[in-house]
Amino acid sequence: MVIPAEGGRGRAVVTGGAGFIGRWVVKKLLERGLRVWVIDDLSSGRMSNLAEFHDHRGLEGMRLCSVHDLPALERSLPASAELVVHLAARINVQHSLDDPADTFRSDVVGTFNLLEWTRRQGARFVFVSSCMVYAPANGNPITEEHRVRPASPYAASKLAAEQLVLSYHRAYDMPACVLRPFNTYGPYQRSDGEGGVVAVFLRRALSGQALQVFGDGSQTRDLLYVEDCAEFIVRAALSGRADGEVLNFGSGRDIAIEELARRIALMGGLVPIVKRPHPHPQAEIARLVCRPEKAARLLGIRPRIDLEQGLELTRGWMQSTRTRGRLKEVAGGG
Repeated sequence: MVIPAEGGRGRAVVTGGAGFIGRWVVKKLLERGLRVWVIDDLSSGRMSNLAEFHDHRGLEGMRLCSVHDLPALERSLPASAELVVHLAARINVQHSLDDPADTFRSDVVGTFNLLEWTRRQGARFVFVSSCMVYAPANGNPITEEHRVRPASPYAASKLAAEQLVLSYHRAYDMPACVLRPFNTYGPYQRSDGEGGVVAVFLRRALSGQALQVFGDGSQTRDLLYVEDCAEFIVRAALSGRADGEVLNFGSGRDIAIEELARRIALMGGLVPIVKRPHPHPQAEIARLVCRPEKAARLLGIRPRIDLEQGLELTRGWMQSTRTRGRLKEVAGGG
């Protein structure tokens, strides 16, 4: 079976396509002329994330289904596809600590189910993993060769699924790759307890609420704007150069969470910052910063949006959605 290329009309299945990153991946695949089939159980995604594409002729189907539910999954998948981009996962670290079995079912069993279907299709498989699989790097930037040491059932499930994907590449010659984007933020990210730190901080700042920093705030993150993350995923999906590879992607620069809070507090009119005990200190990584050179070499890609610009874009989107929400309430008499 021919793998779709740039501008092709092949069909791509995107699991988790109604989620934060998945929504942007769907957008970029549609822009490249692919037909897209979305699978999502809405455990963290929202159908409203895809509202922009509901009338797009390339969006062929949207099915509500959990990937670990094999009978439902097989009923929900299309008759054929050339590409599977697998983003569906239980992503909340605290949830994985509270209910590791649910995380294992979703992130490991679900990946196995999709791999088997993809193998029968002769399609390419792109697995979106996490930088949380890595061991602490003693303050050094992290390459793909850095050792792994998952500190939560979430990270362990991602790592187990990675190994399944790579085993299918070796055993069955399946075109497949593993992608490890670093901490992604931007429009459409949830800003509740399951959201990322940027979304949570911005929501609180825009509401005039104190920003809550867990731990001492010295932990750092390499923050990647979501549109750059989606471009990375799509380039890997449409290029054979990523097959059989594990690829990091991030900005190559990190920022301490306390410093991030200071910047966002200023954007909200100088709201206060308070420190709270970390809810899961055993799963914390003190410094996360990516070395993205391998992705740059194989895919010719580097992030386009720096942190300052990305924060402004995300704040602008959040403000506009808040305004639209208020207008709807007024129009509805609420």
